[in-house]
Amino acid sequence: MIFFAAGEAFRSGTHKAMILEYLRIKGIEHMKVEYYGHTRSVSQFGSAISSIIAIFIVFHSKSYRPIFLLSMIPYVLGLLLMLSYPKYLDGVLKETKDGFQNSIKNKFQYTWSAFIALFRTKEALKAIFNSSTFDGFFKSSKDYLQPILKAQTLALPVLLYFTAKQRTAIIVGIIYFILYLLTSTASRKSGNFVNRMRSLPFAVNITFITGGILLLISGISTSLKLYVVAIIALILLYVVQNLRRPMNVAYISDNISHRAMASGLSVESQIKTILMAILAPIIGYLADT
Repeated sequence: MIFFAAGEAFRSGTHKAMILEYLRIKGIEHMKVEYYGHTRSVSQFGSAISSIIAIFIVFHSKSYRPIFLLSMIPYVLGLLLMLSYPKYLDGVLKETKDGFQNSIKNKFQYTWSAFIALFRTKEALKAIFNSSTFDGFFKSSKDYLQPILKAQTLALPVLLYFTAKQRTAIIVGIIYFILYLLTSTASRKSGNFVNRMRSLPFAVNITFITGGILLLISGISTSLKLYVVAIIALILLYVVQNLRRPMNVAYISDNISHRAMASGLSVESQIKTILMAILAPIIGYLADT
């Protein structure tokens, strides 16, 4: 899991950097929020479809195990898609007279200098920590939606002719399908949201505060056993996170050199992962007590 988390952080940062590099090359950097928002929207729609597919898998097999095996299929398809990316997104490759080893060394030093420079920039650090802090809290708490939904599902007097596992799969699957449709719409509308705000940083800060309030409401509601309120607050938190994610990517890229974009976005993902590792046991302890 440690290796997976580290690899995912670098993969995620590199993939976003490739999207931003494509926009830079095409001269449409001003469309960062809209472009990445639509990209993320498609991803969330795919998650919605996966929720429905998962219902049929669990319903037919009466087990969750096949889901993990079958999830390899979209991973392989994603790898094939990556292989089809234009070669110019690999960066500028220059031949040198110093040999292959020195060429690699020069490229590393070039990227490293740009990477160190971002830590000396106040705005870049603010953008990275704003994004990673919010996402760290979100990812540490978002999965509590499922056990709350499961508990409430089993208490509902519906679909009683199915087994408990089948009932849970059907109702929770449908709710997650609706949830991902909402998050898909939120990501797609992110650009419109920014255009209605005073500025991109203002939009980022407004959604940060809104998400914090929703997280607080969900925690208080859970402790008071107001589970319906907690479910609504967590669903809205999902929506806010997907509304702000394209804005965060654009805001970070505005304050980082394109030479170190992949490194900067990977650092943001790594900080997020570290915060999750710190927050997860704390939130888990609070949930148990």
